[in-house]
Amino acid sequence: MKTKAPGIAVEVKVPTEPLSAPVGKTAELSCSYSTSVGDNFALEWSFVQPGKPISTSHPILYFTNGHLYPTGSKAERASLLQNPPTRGVASLRLTDVRPSDTGTYLCHVNNPPDFYTNGLGLINLTVLVSPSNPLCTQNGPSFVGGSTELRCYSSEGAPKPVYNWVRLGSSPTPSPGSMVQDEVSGQLILTNLSLTSSGTYRCVATNQMGSSSCELTLSVTDSSKGRVAGTLIGVLLGVLLLSVAAFCLIRFQKERKKKPKETYGGSELREDATAPGIFEQSSMKVDSSKGLLERSPSTSTVTTTKSKLPMVV
Repeated sequence: MKTKAPGIAVEVKVPTEPLSAPVGKTAELSCSYSTSVGDNFALEWSFVQPGKPISTSHPILYFTNGHLYPTGSKAERASLLQNPPTRGVASLRLTDVRPSDTGTYLCHVNNPPDFYTNGLGLINLTVLVSPSNPLCTQNGPSFVGGSTELRCYSSEGAPKPVYNWVRLGSSPTPSPGSMVQDEVSGQLILTNLSLTSSGTYRCVATNQMGSSSCELTLSVTDSSKGRVAGTLIGVLLGVLLLSVAAFCLIRFQKERKKKPKETYGGSELREDATAPGIFEQSSMKVDSSKGLLERSPSTSTVTTTKSKLPMVV
């Protein structure tokens, strides 16, 4: 029984070290292979964004059946160093590189029946970008004896920039123990603040492509002075309120003295006095012999507050 001779394995060679290119320049991604090129030979270049799996790759160009087919968003800037790539060189040229070009590039050579290897090479490319203008911010208040945090961050920059804080002017530099900074995160922590800590601080973001900076003015205040001022204002307000209350009370007393006293006239009757012309039936007696009505002496007068007036029937 005869067995079919195995095909020749496709061997792809790419750089083992990551590549880099400044933004706006041309990047050349080297890829070579060894195999016996046949009619089924095919080459594909594709791109994977940083942190994504290879299965999410986006095609850049194809070469098959003797024709080159650029595709994808990089098609207008992508080309082969040798076309057709049938002599063992499959390198890619990418012009006017951009930050979005940073990622992994796949050089895939397919030459059936050579299936004994995957014929794949991976190249990591970083597009170098100088740091963008950083943003300087302050987190937390700045009082004497307290602490505060200054932050600095650049939204762009490759490789990632390092940050360095410096204080401007001729003011005394804070002691090393009260000024701690993180070059990676851009954080500056100031502790044991004093009035001399006030001033302008500059953050410089730097990488191999350049540097940029921002500035922040720190104002340290004495909180004890604020408490004294608040107490003084409170006392003044209290005195003002007491003065207003005293003024209103004095005015009320004066107005009350101006009112005339009420007099009690002699013609006024007491509440318990009997109205004139009204007699109690129990005090009246009938003299049958004279046919006259007589009143009891106790009811013959009406009492007022000033005099007693006799009333005779």
